[in-house]
Amino acid sequence: MVNAPIALFVYNRPRHTAATLVALGANAMAAESDLFVFCDGPKSDADALAVAAVRDLVGATAGFRSIQVFEAERNAGLAASIIAGVTRVISEHGRVIVLEDDIVTSPHFLRYMNAALDRYGNDGRVFSVSGYNPPPNMMRFPRSYAHDVYFNPRSSSWGWATWRDRWKKADWDVAPYESFIRDPAARRAFNAGGADLSDTLIAQREGRVDSWAVRWAFTHFTHHALAVYPVRSYVDNIGHDGSGTHCRPNFALRNDLSRALLNVEFPPKAEVDEEVMRVFRRYYFIRMRLTAVRRFLLRLAGRAPRPPADGQSSGERH
Repeated sequence: MVNAPIALFVYNRPRHTAATLVALGANAMAAESDLFVFCDGPKSDADALAVAAVRDLVGATAGFRSIQVFEAERNAGLAASIIAGVTRVISEHGRVIVLEDDIVTSPHFLRYMNAALDRYGNDGRVFSVSGYNPPPNMMRFPRSYAHDVYFNPRSSSWGWATWRDRWKKADWDVAPYESFIRDPAARRAFNAGGADLSDTLIAQREGRVDSWAVRWAFTHFTHHALAVYPVRSYVDNIGHDGSGTHCRPNFALRNDLSRALLNVEFPPKAEVDEEVMRVFRRYYFIRMRLTAVRRFLLRLAGRAPRPPADGQSSGERH
């Protein structure tokens, strides 16, 4: 099949954007892939210079089969930008690989993503592909697990992909919310993908965060769908340096991309390994505890904690 197009979302961080573009261009399949770059507009005059610098970088980019750049005049915010941009690309091309400006990729990233898109394109239970997995020191797989990927009820927002028919199923208004929030069993079931999910959906609904990712995760939940994750991450999020609106400095989540595999063998069935998911849920539980401790210390120091991040995307900027 033809390589999936890449949708890249950028804003006002030229250093991060440059690193993301360099790494993506180093992929062997970059020259055979179409790149669509969505540049959000400045929130204020203070952002204008940085936004312009990012657009200059994007304008000088080469090495892809084609590059189309869309420059917004006004700031839409990350959630609205991603929903509109992904819809635009996927409506025409049928599938898409999605990146933000703080996601550095392995040279094997596009190879893995396209292979997974090909492998599960006709499997209606798989709604998305993740290029990310937590680093080995934070998620230790059972010795008995022999596969290169695993299946997770939680979608990922750090280098991911999907197909048009599955993206169309997303309910951005979260129509079942009122019945869901009154059902403790449903909330527990949603949290099977991580203990933060229900709280993040509530925060999104109450306007405390503007998260597309938790709504996409809820789509997976309501359709009993899965995401496929690599055991060895193909992406490294460099946005944990405090530069993002929703980003606190945290370097524990950095990944060593030299471990990423050139070729992946996919399991014969798309099914959840409960032992692996216990490890994954423990990882999110620890993250939540550490976040709570950081917020407590910030309050003691008289500093207001920042709002929670968009699912996995603690680099969300605007």
